[in-house]
Amino acid sequence: MPLTLDTYRPLGRSGLRVSPLALGTATFGTEWGWGAEEDEARKLFDTYVERGGNFLDTANTYTGGSSERLLGEFARDNREGLVLATKYTTLRTPGDPNSSGGGRKSLLASVESSLRQLGTDYIDLLHLHVWDFTTPVEEVLRGMDDLVRQGKVLHVAMSNVPAWEISRMQTIADLRGWSPLIALQIEYNLVDRTAERDLIPMAREMGLGVTPYSPLAGGLLTGKYGRADLTGSGTDSAESTRKSFNAGRGLITERNLAIADVVREVAAELGRTPAQVGLAWTLCNPAVVAPIIGARTPAQLEDNLGALEVEFTADHLARLDEVSAIELGTPHDVLSGDHLRAIMRGDMKFEARR
Repeated sequence: MPLTLDTYRPLGRSGLRVSPLALGTATFGTEWGWGAEEDEARKLFDTYVERGGNFLDTANTYTGGSSERLLGEFARDNREGLVLATKYTTLRTPGDPNSSGGGRKSLLASVESSLRQLGTDYIDLLHLHVWDFTTPVEEVLRGMDDLVRQGKVLHVAMSNVPAWEISRMQTIADLRGWSPLIALQIEYNLVDRTAERDLIPMAREMGLGVTPYSPLAGGLLTGKYGRADLTGSGTDSAESTRKSFNAGRGLITERNLAIADVVREVAAELGRTPAQVGLAWTLCNPAVVAPIIGARTPAQLEDNLGALEVEFTADHLARLDEVSAIELGTPHDVLSGDHLRAIMRGDMKFEARR
């Protein structure tokens, strides 16, 4: 059945209810060379909320702080009805080693800054944005728990952290009675399915709702890139800046363009746009609660919201899966192979756990 923005879902193992598409606000502000000016950003916010959307994602350093500031201004008259998610760990003050990372000093200062920029007394969902491989997990968890107990943060989550660290943190939080992690924000799309190896199965087992960012692979799945972009040529504009950024990340490859070709074919058969197909595919994964859409114009946002109405056939899903398939690697490929299955089960048949 088609979804709507006001078909709310529990986020992970929590009572927090969110829309099935989150509005990413890294496009609020033009400080990064692309994005939306304030008036245009306001239209994006109003369109999303008027359709029933309640889940908005930002971070402490998105567009130099403009993202949080603008989101706070727009949300002021409906603060209680919205779920505001932000993040910490990215560098706030160049030259200050404690203005980034997962440590308590960085955490507390960043949250206070976010509260000021958002113009609010509390943050609904706080993510650790980037794992620093330095801060002890106990320091992160206890710092987050302290903020929850103070009422400055309601729920806590992770983003861009190894699966084994997250599972260890969730276990420690459970044993010590600290605030549990309820969500995991990761890159996940038809171009990059590597999260299926460990992160997504871990999230399902540990009670974390997955909120994929870059569900359209930086716009590659919308069809905006072609073989000519393999050379990285283009004019000096906001669009070419964005393309150069994606090229630098290694997104524009022959394999990825072939995936985009199949997305475009499926979209044509369904009478949908490639963006809608790419977004709808992520929602087919039962671990995914709400992909984060990052539109820059109202027209793009309206198109993205149409993903909730997409209904695939089994053939469409099979074709998308085939063109984007990855090797799961060790030990997953071995464990799923016929040899180990035979020596473990013989001729017996087992039903998979639901």
